[in-house]
Amino acid sequence: MKAGMYVGEKLVQLATVEKPILKDDEVLIKVAYAGICGTDMMIYAGKHPRAKAPLVMGHEFCGTVESVANIDEFQPGDRVTVEPYLTCGKCAACRAGQSHVCATLRCIGIDRDGGFAEYVAVPSHRLHRLPDNVTDEEAALTEPLAVAVHTVHRSDLKVGDSVAILGAGPIGLLIGLVAKQAGASEIFISDISPQRLQIAKQLGFTAINAKEADIKEAVLAYTKGVGADVVFEVAGTQITAKQMLECIKFQGKVVVVSVYKQPPAVDLAAMHFRELSLTTTRCASANDFATAIQLMERKIIDVRPLISHRLPLEQIKQGFDLMDNTEISLKVLFHP
Repeated sequence: MKAGMYVGEKLVQLATVEKPILKDDEVLIKVAYAGICGTDMMIYAGKHPRAKAPLVMGHEFCGTVESVANIDEFQPGDRVTVEPYLTCGKCAACRAGQSHVCATLRCIGIDRDGGFAEYVAVPSHRLHRLPDNVTDEEAALTEPLAVAVHTVHRSDLKVGDSVAILGAGPIGLLIGLVAKQAGASEIFISDISPQRLQIAKQLGFTAINAKEADIKEAVLAYTKGVGADVVFEVAGTQITAKQMLECIKFQGKVVVVSVYKQPPAVDLAAMHFRELSLTTTRCASANDFATAIQLMERKIIDVRPLISHRLPLEQIKQGFDLMDNTEISLKVLFHP
């Protein structure tokens, strides 16, 4: 079968590999669409601590069941999306029903071959059936939408709250869409990419160009000097680690979504004097995936404006080149 293979730092190529052989309780998925995300770009740059070449990346994907191994729940022809997390089932988090923070959490497309291929083997308990009115393109964004759902849940956002989102990538924009449905009164979103900020405007958010405006002053101006009730940090830079405390209201809540490559400096004294709360978030639970699918099924959230490019797998290098340039890309999907 065809597979898009990560072979070294900044090196991806189309390869021919053996079709996966199923183990018990696994399902072979014929991939319809698979999206590049920030984690894939970290792997591509050679900076991921676990992912090693050669590797078929891709953990945001959907497709059709091709065959099954000793299971009855799914049949060939079923359309499914994939919850790509691999858990131990034994640690304290797993026993508490919080397996998305498993002590040894691993992921399809990072720790084993993923969705940048014609076929991929997936444990059957990691599949979610797709409604007929959710397209394959939409379903490929189930995982990032589930992450956004989980993130907003973690924020304890209340109806009427104002929200500032630092970073207008796919996750930041999806957080904005979910926050809007959760009752946010105003949503400010910052970035340095004019193209991404234009999409943010089209989605109804107040877009702030971080190259042209001081984020702190802009958010304070919009909120009459008070600051946002909730701030989501989604850019993962030292600059945004500073901004997240500058543009938030007293007793407000900061949610750090980014996975920092280097530990940032955070002014704890500034948090102390204004009684700020800080929380973090990691991937998503099975319930978040179910909610994400429901939001798309009911047409409450439309993820299609986030898709900037659709490419055949043969253009895997072009896809990563596009994602490397945030001025012209947002979400790149491969269609094996």
